[in-house]
Amino acid sequence: MSSHLTDASTRSGYSPDSQLSVPGTPRNGSDGLLHRIKNVPGYTTPVFKGKEEQRALVQQEVAAKGFIPQELVANEVNWFYTNLGIDDTYFRNESREVICDHIIALFGAKVLAYTKHDPSKLVIDLEKIDENGNGATFIYTSPPGITATEGPGASCEARIDTLFLDNSKPSIAYRLETYRSAGSISSTASQQLRCYFVSKCVFPETPSTKDAEGRTQIRSVSDKSFLEKASENTLEIYQKVMWSVEQRYGPVMEVFEVEGTRERRLVIGYKMGGTTTFFSALSNLYHFYSLYSARKYVEQFANGVTIISLYLNPVPSSNAPPIEHSIFQVMKEASLLYCLPDNPFFLPEAPGTHAVQEATYAYCGWIFAQHFCNRLGPAYLQLKNVLDENDPAHAEVLNNIKRRFREETFTRESIEKVIHAHPELIRLLYVNFAMVHYPASDNAGELMPTLSYQRLQTVQPLSDEELYDRIRRTVPNKHELQVLESFLIFNKHILKTNFYQPTKVALSFRLAPDFLPEVEYPKTPFGMFFVIGNEFRGFHIRFRDVARGGIRIVMSRNKETYSINQRMLFDENYNLASTQSLKNKDIPEGGAKGTILPSIGATPRLCFEKYVDAIVDLLIPGKTPGIKETLVDLYGKPELLFFGPDEMMDWAALHARDRGAETWWKSFTTGKSAETLGGVPHDTYGMTSLSIRQYVLGIYKQLGLKEKDITKVQTGGPDGDLGSNEILLSSDKTIAIIDGSGVLADPAGLDRDELVRLAKLRVPVGHFDKSKLSKDGYLVKVEEQDVKLPSGEIVLDGTDFRNGAHLRYKADLFVPCGGRPEAVNISNMAALFDGEGKPHFKYIVEGANLFLTQQARLFLEKRKVVVFKDSSTNKGGVTSSSMEVLAGLALSTQEYVDLMIFKDGKPSEFYQNYVRDIQEKITENAAAEFNCIWKEYSRLHGTKPRTNISDELSSTLNNLQAELESSDLFDDVPSRNGVLTRAIPRTLVDKIGLESLLKRLPETYQRALFSSWVASHFIYKYGVNGSSVDFFHFARDLSK
Repeated sequence: MSSHLTDASTRSGYSPDSQLSVPGTPRNGSDGLLHRIKNVPGYTTPVFKGKEEQRALVQQEVAAKGFIPQELVANEVNWFYTNLGIDDTYFRNESREVICDHIIALFGAKVLAYTKHDPSKLVIDLEKIDENGNGATFIYTSPPGITATEGPGASCEARIDTLFLDNSKPSIAYRLETYRSAGSISSTASQQLRCYFVSKCVFPETPSTKDAEGRTQIRSVSDKSFLEKASENTLEIYQKVMWSVEQRYGPVMEVFEVEGTRERRLVIGYKMGGTTTFFSALSNLYHFYSLYSARKYVEQFANGVTIISLYLNPVPSSNAPPIEHSIFQVMKEASLLYCLPDNPFFLPEAPGTHAVQEATYAYCGWIFAQHFCNRLGPAYLQLKNVLDENDPAHAEVLNNIKRRFREETFTRESIEKVIHAHPELIRLLYVNFAMVHYPASDNAGELMPTLSYQRLQTVQPLSDEELYDRIRRTVPNKHELQVLESFLIFNKHILKTNFYQPTKVALSFRLAPDFLPEVEYPKTPFGMFFVIGNEFRGFHIRFRDVARGGIRIVMSRNKETYSINQRMLFDENYNLASTQSLKNKDIPEGGAKGTILPSIGATPRLCFEKYVDAIVDLLIPGKTPGIKETLVDLYGKPELLFFGPDEMMDWAALHARDRGAETWWKSFTTGKSAETLGGVPHDTYGMTSLSIRQYVLGIYKQLGLKEKDITKVQTGGPDGDLGSNEILLSSDKTIAIIDGSGVLADPAGLDRDELVRLAKLRVPVGHFDKSKLSKDGYLVKVEEQDVKLPSGEIVLDGTDFRNGAHLRYKADLFVPCGGRPEAVNISNMAALFDGEGKPHFKYIVEGANLFLTQQARLFLEKRKVVVFKDSSTNKGGVTSSSMEVLAGLALSTQEYVDLMIFKDGKPSEFYQNYVRDIQEKITENAAAEFNCIWKEYSRLHGTKPRTNISDELSSTLNNLQAELESSDLFDDVPSRNGVLTRAIPRTLVDKIGLESLLKRLPETYQRALFSSWVASHFIYKYGVNGSSVDFFHFARDLSK
């Protein structure tokens, strides 16, 4: 796109994620301001000079083979070379042997068609795939403007996608040229041929060159044969598209009108690997509008950019909308296809096939139904009422039944069948959705509404009641009714969506979560996002407006685990967000969590990037016509999400800034790189371990124990965050460490200096120097087999031994710092007791998330083991992240760069002081909660397990915080200022000043910060049973 045509948003520094533009053109498709290009070829067709000489030799070889009668050979060879209209590229690329085979195959096909007495039955299918991976040639019969559903043409483009285009990367990439032949197959048959030439790219060996603005020069990254064939005009167009692709995240689309003709050229650029099966899906799309392509090109570039160019023409005498209008619909729907090219509801052979918008809606409803049709129903509720959930055995049975119910009711396949069986109802449901979310036009003077809008006008929209009534009367059984009802539920609860955004990389929906049944989800989330991409699906759930939590990517080893992960994805997300709420009890942000389920074989990084980008679409108001437009927003309030520490958070923060989130990109993610993005890494500063440590020290203090006399077992080794910091902070006698590399044990105590060495190097126990072990010590690595232990016991398999090792050792203290969730559960918890019923451990401080199930914790506590659960012990990390968010919100971009980002690899004095403030706050909060739980346990003489006290403390704190947020206590200025001065780290208040901070922090965040500080300090001081009088005294002193 030429620089003078870009819109003002780009000039102002706002860089939306992708661009679909007919610059300066209204969306209506009037062609007043279209890019016009001269009617000249975009590519030069190379003339093969040796063609005549080759033809003579081919004729001799065909004759020598004897398949074609001698008197017909010359005619057949001549027809093949001159009348079919096959491009010279073919004759230049293929060997004489291959051309001979193709001429004989063509003659054989003619004979076969003759025997059927029907010239239209003449089917040509010629192909040659180079066995060394250098490319391929495909030639077959192809009627214009129709997607073949049988014969060789039906799968050709999909095969080219799968074999060549989808797997292209800068190291090995394939370009494609495809033409419709000008001539017909024979004098009696009028069919045309379609020729595809795939060739391996030959990129320059020298590095790419950039212009003064850092943009790649196209010639320095182009394939050799592309440069030979592309016209100057094509190079200029592609250059501008390439620059736009480099600048943005999603696809870039341009349309060109060819002077003096009805031809339109559609050029689409995107990052290599950004989508799959896209080339073949585009053919289905333009055929839907009765267009055919004369030529198509797919070009790859060494800087990771793919550009597709389609030369589109209207099929003669079709009654489809004119190309002058339909080309804009093709562009609009191409952006949906980019998100979901592989859609079972948009296929030529699909019964009652839908337009892309309807088919995409059907796909989204299909995914929604998979997650929310499988409800547990009244039978589960009856069972739940009969069983006692506090009994670990009953709870486990309920859990197993829940999983089974999820499995057997509605399968992906059964839901798909229902959708295919009722195309008319799906169309009505789509209209019901579109009437709400189709954006109103800003341009009242549009000459013609878009085709998708026209299509909406042809269907009589029904009210929700009428639509439900129509569904109820149409479908034959309850199963189908429930599936289609779920589409209605979906429609009713969408508050905003990027579905009609001109450009996007995945589809996102902000849902109102009040459709979730209370029996399964007792606490209704505050907000919920649902994201659907070609290679993944995902959710984001938060329990308060201001909330934060990590993004978990759920990988699947095989189809079976994918199937299980898919069924449990929402429940897992809900439970993780709910657990996060318990952990976030004394910070401003409530609990939140995101989950992403990539398809088997998908790249997790790509899924994460698309997930983030699609959610950002719903957080930033669109202001750029043709790129990011204003959405229909039924929520109507600005929303902020905070993503917790996970991999790839640097990219997410920078991407949010690129998308224009000037005020909140710094706080959008936590766990960012310290040196380059001013993050506060938990592992470097031992943030999570600091809070775990307070619980260990608290036990020692309360029970008068000396640390050096304590024996300890630890899961999670010196290579991990928690494991390494646990080693560095402690001075006990550690007798066993279990990690990913194996099991290290020594009853005499593992050499502390050697453990510290490993912890500082961040390497697993597999690197332990075995000479430092006593005669009874040993190291068993996961890859080892038939290992003899000092006791004489034989370990058959190292991995099996490691997986059960946490159940075999005895010590005073057990600190899980890593390992799989639910490693101790109802089926194995009895193994933590010896034959006399004596527990293996006296004290357990659960550092790793969900290491023990709730049933296991209660079982252990019943037998007098002191257990402190994860949501209390490991909250140091969330406190650190919360303070990182606060710095991001409180500092301007310039202050943030100056104060938080390292200079010459060194942190500023401000940064170091701020980190110390965070560490002090973590220590203070953890010690206060430990004392509160210990005091409450003693007050009740041990009648209530610490696990339950911890949960009650969390929910009491959360409830009080919610009450305070909606109370008028915050409006009392002296109290507010007194609390916020104490709640905000001293370093930040001293540097910026309270008055400036209050102007910068969003009011919702200030309220959350105020109420979380008041709630936690009150309850830690007075306990969960603090009275109204206690609160009166406490509140009186807030302003001091």
